[in-house]
Amino acid sequence: MDQISYQKWNNILGWVTFAIALLTYSLTIEPTVSYWDCGEYISTSIKLEVGHPPGAPLFQMLGAFFAMFTTDVTHIAKMVNFMSALASAFTILFLFWTITILTKKIIVKNNEMTLASTIAVFGSGIVGSLAYTFSDSFWFSAVEGEVYAMSSFLMALLFWLGLRWEAEMDNPRGHKWLLLISFVVGL
Repeated sequence: MDQISYQKWNNILGWVTFAIALLTYSLTIEPTVSYWDCGEYISTSIKLEVGHPPGAPLFQMLGAFFAMFTTDVTHIAKMVNFMSALASAFTILFLFWTITILTKKIIVKNNEMTLASTIAVFGSGIVGSLAYTFSDSFWFSAVEGEVYAMSSFLMALLFWLGLRWEAEMDNPRGHKWLLLISFVVGL
């Protein structure tokens, strides 16, 4: 399989896992406020207030943005919970791409992609990312308005960006990934 075809299938399958995760989390989302800190995070997001220290300013600003899309104030909690579901689905997307990068490094020798190695790489990505999608603790955090989903998304993004930087660090302008990593760490 040539590199362009591989990259195309990698993107398609990554977005398919994203869609499966988003559909799953959207169908099982908390319609209202759940226990513990969820109520506090949702209420501070609506009015952009400061929650308990150290706070979560990115979560609260994005929560306020998502809350603007409600037509009824009784659906604000559901929209903030949907934001967590969306962040979790993006976590699954970047997890799929991370798994395929790492599996390709292990399996493929001399940059030759056979049909068997392609199936192994994509199969590993699909199985690994969907196993994490349906794991109990991640699913529980994905459907409620808590900071854990956003944190998981940022960590998955950072790990994937680190792998992209490693692949392109010897190229001209290959260090652009470090600038993006620095920006995401600052979030």
